[in-house]
Amino acid sequence: MGALSRLRAGRDRELGRAGESAAADLLRARGYEVIGAGFLARRGEIDLVCRRGRTLVVVEVKTRSTDEFGTPLEAVGSRKKRALMNAAAEYRALAEWRGPIRYAVVGLTAKPDGSFDAELVEDPFD
Repeated sequence: MGALSRLRAGRDRELGRAGESAAADLLRARGYEVIGAGFLARRGEIDLVCRRGRTLVVVEVKTRSTDEFGTPLEAVGSRKKRALMNAAAEYRALAEWRGPIRYAVVGLTAKPDGSFDAELVEDPFD
C-alpha cells in the first residue's frame, strides 16, 4: 500500500469513528440505548447494537465526506443487508437474544465545521 493510500485509509478510519460516535449520539437522543459497537461476525459486522424497549436494533452507520459519489444511504444495498442479517443471527446466538430484532441505518455526511448532516432510516429493509 502506498503512502497516499495509507493516509487516505487513516482519514477514512477517523471519519468512520467520528461518524459512529455522532450516530450513537443521534440514536440516544431518539430514545435508543446503545449497548455495543463494532461487533465483528464471521460474515459481517455490526456498527452499533442498540435496544429500544424490548427490541434489539442492529444499526449500520455510513459516513461520507461528500455526496459526490452518492449519499451514504445509497451505499447500503442487498449485499450489506445480507451481511447485516448474517451478523445479527450470529449476535443473537452468542448473546442468547430471544426477542425481536430490527434494523436501522444512519447516513452521515461531514460538514466543513466538523459536524454532520445525519439521517436515520428505521426498518430500511421492509
